[in-house]
Amino acid sequence: MNIWIDGDACPKQIKEILFRAAERLGIPLTFVSNKLLRIPPSNYIKTIVVSAGFDVADNKIVKLMQPGDLVITADIPLAAEVIGKEGHALNPRGEFYSKESIGERLAMRNFMADLRDTGVVTGGPAALSPRDVQKFANRLDRFLTIHL
Repeated sequence: MNIWIDGDACPKQIKEILFRAAERLGIPLTFVSNKLLRIPPSNYIKTIVVSAGFDVADNKIVKLMQPGDLVITADIPLAAEVIGKEGHALNPRGEFYSKESIGERLAMRNFMADLRDTGVVTGGPAALSPRDVQKFANRLDRFLTIHL
């Protein structure tokens, strides 16, 4: 199993948790982004830098991932593609996307985008809280315990 990270938007606290998990368990961890990211020296952690552009990093992750891999992303369309390829998708707030929930999540995302396009101010997501970070760490640990 590999862990793929949508690196451009991954919060620093989540990266730190992932770095520790990769080293502790010897899991391949790959950040895909359109800019060079700072990572610790490791045999398990690497980055792939793609060209700038809409969904270029997402498309690279989908191309490279295999069934059973874990993808860390807050991008709902990317999560839907990961699930479609029999992968697992976890967002930085510690919520797993599933076959059962992804359709509703996509519909809500598209609805909110339509509202924004008409000029309605919808606001963004709340800041990542310590509780979110802890939830992510717990869900990641539980997932890795089951799948390794």
